[in-house]
Amino acid sequence: MSSPRDVFVNCAFDPQFQPLFYGIVFAIVRSGFRARCAMEADDALESRFAKIQRIIAECRYSIHDISRTEVDGDPPLPRFNMPLELGVFIGAKRYGGPRHSEKRALILDTVPYRYQRFISDIAGQDIQYHNGNIVEAITKTASWLRNKSRRTTVPGGAAIATEYAEFQAALPTILHGLGLQEHEVTFSDYLALIESYITE
Repeated sequence: MSSPRDVFVNCAFDPQFQPLFYGIVFAIVRSGFRARCAMEADDALESRFAKIQRIIAECRYSIHDISRTEVDGDPPLPRFNMPLELGVFIGAKRYGGPRHSEKRALILDTVPYRYQRFISDIAGQDIQYHNGNIVEAITKTASWLRNKSRRTTVPGGAAIATEYAEFQAALPTILHGLGLQEHEVTFSDYLALIESYITE
């Protein structure tokens, strides 16, 4: 069931980006929101893109990290899944009628103006930069969400980044106690682990 505090997370899911992804998700949950993405519950009868469209339709907020567009593979080609999903979210806000007109997005990249080389049409948007740094990504995410939530009980980004580092340090012990290997942890598992950790 969707919630007014759902946040669609649009970013790379590969191992190299995973620490940033996990940090962003931790900041979302710690800020009192619910993270959602294409990795949530699988349904073999629903295509990946259909699932993404459905989640976007259900989320008022979204965080789009467009930093992973480097060329890869043979022949070397860029990955444009993240800009595509950003475009779907922008389109939903523009053409989705009154229900979607309140959609809000945070766009993240590594360094200023890099996006102009591959998605210049979003020039003029307020894009934030994290330099590939987990603390910066968490801080930018937490600050943006705190502004949306208007909850004075939500800590600042630096404090959440510290909590995230402590959570990551404790995670191997937590997983061992649950009989889980790190590679077995699903996105839903990760959300539940964060919720349990911050409410202890």
